[in-house]
Amino acid sequence: MAGDNEINVNETKAGNHDLPKDIGTALDKVIEHAGEMGLYQWLLFVCMLPFGMVWSFVYFGQMFITATPQEHWCRVPELEQLSVELRRNLSIVGAADGGVYDHCLMYDANWTRVLETLMPPDPSTNVIPCKDGWEFLFEDIPYSTVVNEREWVCDKASYVPWSQAINFIGSIFGGILCGTLADMYGRLPTLILANILGFIGGVATMFTNNFWDFSMCRFIVGMACDSCFIIIYILALEYVGIRYRTFVASMSIALYFGGGCLLLPWLALWISNWRYLMLATSLPMLLAVLTPLVVPESARWLVSKGRVDDAVKLLKRFERINKSEIPQKVLDDFIFVAMTKKEKEENIWTLLKTPSIRRMLGLLVISFMSVAVMFDGIIRMSENLGLDLFITFAVTSAAEIPSIGALVFLLDKFGRRKLVFIPVIVSGVLSFITAFIPRGVATVVLATLARFFTNMSYGTVIQWTPELLPTGGRAAGASLVHISAFAALVVSPFIVYSERTWEGLPLIIVALVALVGGVAALFLPETAGRSMPQTMDDWSALAATTRYLKRHMTPSKTATITGLPATLIMSWVHLVWGLPDRVYHSGGRHSRIFGINGHRFHERHALPIVKKFFELRRWFFCGSLQL
Repeated sequence: MAGDNEINVNETKAGNHDLPKDIGTALDKVIEHAGEMGLYQWLLFVCMLPFGMVWSFVYFGQMFITATPQEHWCRVPELEQLSVELRRNLSIVGAADGGVYDHCLMYDANWTRVLETLMPPDPSTNVIPCKDGWEFLFEDIPYSTVVNEREWVCDKASYVPWSQAINFIGSIFGGILCGTLADMYGRLPTLILANILGFIGGVATMFTNNFWDFSMCRFIVGMACDSCFIIIYILALEYVGIRYRTFVASMSIALYFGGGCLLLPWLALWISNWRYLMLATSLPMLLAVLTPLVVPESARWLVSKGRVDDAVKLLKRFERINKSEIPQKVLDDFIFVAMTKKEKEENIWTLLKTPSIRRMLGLLVISFMSVAVMFDGIIRMSENLGLDLFITFAVTSAAEIPSIGALVFLLDKFGRRKLVFIPVIVSGVLSFITAFIPRGVATVVLATLARFFTNMSYGTVIQWTPELLPTGGRAAGASLVHISAFAALVVSPFIVYSERTWEGLPLIIVALVALVGGVAALFLPETAGRSMPQTMDDWSALAATTRYLKRHMTPSKTATITGLPATLIMSWVHLVWGLPDRVYHSGGRHSRIFGINGHRFHERHALPIVKKFFELRRWFFCGSLQL
């Protein structure tokens, strides 16, 4: 095979015809002849099913093992022989009145006397925190969960959002680890590793006894989140023709992730045991070990490692299964490009030297983080919307399939920018209205509509992200954006937890987040109908379509400090402080007068620490920094 490739390369080099400009274009040409959506591509689409469902189990499964029964009160051992309702009315502040009672306080009474009279203590009786644990009424949550077994209520109620936050921190580390390993050892081994990690963490969760061992196991499960599906998602898109990528990208998430969300609450009810639920949702991850039997390795990764022969054999498999024929000339072009035009993978620091990309990444990160927090927050509020958790979760999850499916028809027609901005703003308005409506059917209906529009924005921004980045930095840039989203999700459980202050507060926060994310999306370039940028010149042409980015298209040649913290922080600084009002050049030196909240002053009058701030600010906007 190697010899054949050598001959073909020489013939191609000697020929006088147009060659693909990069390996991506060459591979697309091969797929066009091998079958853009043939039998093998449909097989890959079906193979994504267990991974998509597992992704939903990993992402939302913790909700159903840490659900808190709403009816719980202090346990009083002296009253245990009485009926549930009677002992609650006799011992708990406010229970006898039939209204809202206290979950964390009990009367400090003479219980022998209470038993004799069967009358609640005088309202003026001192109250104390629960000292003998809690009783739980399993009406809304009809099975035992981690919360009632370990009594994570009252002063320990924050353990629930903290354990979920630790799970999301695991996703950050897992994204970095799996991304690195995927580049080093291939996509398929990393896909298997991610799912094995999820299986180990899920099964180990069953045997935990306290907060820290539970949280560490959830950290391990979090490391699998995203990578357990996204890797095969990217692999499938690599081998699908350009015309079908929107269909595969949208429908795989709608049917498989959405289907998993629909199945999860009923699976939890059917099993009615949180430990067995963990086992049931973890076992499917073992199917990943069978993946290499059906799913091919990434041809682009094989080429990047110099394994061109293996890439050609893999493409021949598509030709054989799809019963198609790849013209020898097209295959020769692919081999020639693979052997002579090496793709240069840029790291994130290189990308940040270009002011326009730096600005674009800041806006994209803000938009993606906002949509991710809305997506996660709205579904996690299912427990607090006034109806049954399982029904509410299923109903709001049902919005996943039609909302993502609609993108197949709308995304290329209306463009990415509109389908992030409009749905996210509509979702924010619906969330704001819901905050002021009494809990019940109306709130669930509005939350479901909000979830519908949020899903549209989320599906759009996922596809928009790689389309905005030049080929050399696409992997690094997309990784930054996704990891930033998981960093934002760390606060999502606490947004939901804020309902203990006021039940409408989480929805108000979500509405404000929607406003920020929607506005940020407006300043990003539209990519509908355009090829993804392959080079920095292509990116410059794309950035020139947006006035906001066009002003910052000159690459930085003096930047010496770059990094994720500066990108994220300084993008927010821009929103608050604005741009320099004037720039003066004198004797090769730069002078700036800054306007801050209406007050102008020259930077030479600033304190040293403020000067450093301006230097960082100058780097973010102008690409120049000398410290």
